[in-house]
Amino acid sequence: MRRALRKLREAAVFARAMASPHHPVLVQIVPVRRCNLACAYCNEFDHSSAPVPTPVLLRRLDRLIELGASIITFSGGEPLLHPELDTLVRHVRRAGRMATIITNGYLLSPELIRRFNRAGLDYLQVSIDNVEPDDVSRKSLRVLERKLEWLARLARFEVTINCVLGAGVRRPADALLITRHARRLGFHSTLGLIHDSRGQAVPLDPESLRVFDEITRLHDSVYSFAHFDRFQRELARGRPAPWHCPAGGRFLYVCEDGLVHYCSQRRGSPGLPLEQYSLEDLIREGATPKRCADFCTISCVRQTAMLDEVRQRPSVALAELALRRGRTPPFLRFLYWLFFGHPLAPWLRRTLAMRLRSAGAP
Repeated sequence: MRRALRKLREAAVFARAMASPHHPVLVQIVPVRRCNLACAYCNEFDHSSAPVPTPVLLRRLDRLIELGASIITFSGGEPLLHPELDTLVRHVRRAGRMATIITNGYLLSPELIRRFNRAGLDYLQVSIDNVEPDDVSRKSLRVLERKLEWLARLARFEVTINCVLGAGVRRPADALLITRHARRLGFHSTLGLIHDSRGQAVPLDPESLRVFDEITRLHDSVYSFAHFDRFQRELARGRPAPWHCPAGGRFLYVCEDGLVHYCSQRRGSPGLPLEQYSLEDLIREGATPKRCADFCTISCVRQTAMLDEVRQRPSVALAELALRRGRTPPFLRFLYWLFFGHPLAPWLRRTLAMRLRSAGAP
């Protein structure tokens, strides 16, 4: 029942994205910049920042909800270092929005998992880089295996395991072992490509590319924070993956100082205070071309752009999805029929758009 209700909320996210072209679909917000680890490839943490006070974060969440944000993700740093993270999740869920967390998993405990259950968390992503820890990353399967067992037994939310390939990964085959283990536990799995200091893709070496191809042949869903590999197949081979990046509009990154940025790798652009961010800012920044786009590895922004592809070119976009996956999932076929194929689809889209406007959505 919980999974079915979650799918209905995902359908609502899709429907709002089809009817309203300017509200943020996905927002990442940083409740604490500090991290308890120091992965060699990461540029998104420090070792000294205090958690952002909860009342300040609640005001920021309210502003994001006013702007129409559909999904709010808590990232970092390490978000589990915030002592009231479950309170923040509950605030998002009570507003009718989806709440997710990206974590290294070290601080998970049975009690914290239960607190997230009670708060209504939708998704939790755990990043695992290798089977055994090394001097590049200590986010290893061996260290986190007990945490994963707790999640499999206790979590009422969906769990995704993300692993990486690219420069600095000493044992590329670990990614395949981690992916298979995640699926045995009933979790989703995703794969990220490590970027350089400018957030740009670096071609994979032959062994990493072999592992990449093997992982991408494994079946997974088209969306729902799952594998979205069309752009990755190009970047992994050193080829550009052109697209229009909607960051600043459909996707926002809100740092610990309450400033809005395009993403974690473009901090400072536009760098505007969230409390002053407006519909005009969403439209302008979302439409602004980004010179870094073609070699960008950031999956969450690319996934967000996929929704606009479906909205703008539904038949073409869904045909591409079906071709890439070999089939179109029933959930996506139903949404397409409901909003584009049903005889009453135009009326449904107009009605939804009017309801969103009356509710204050951009």
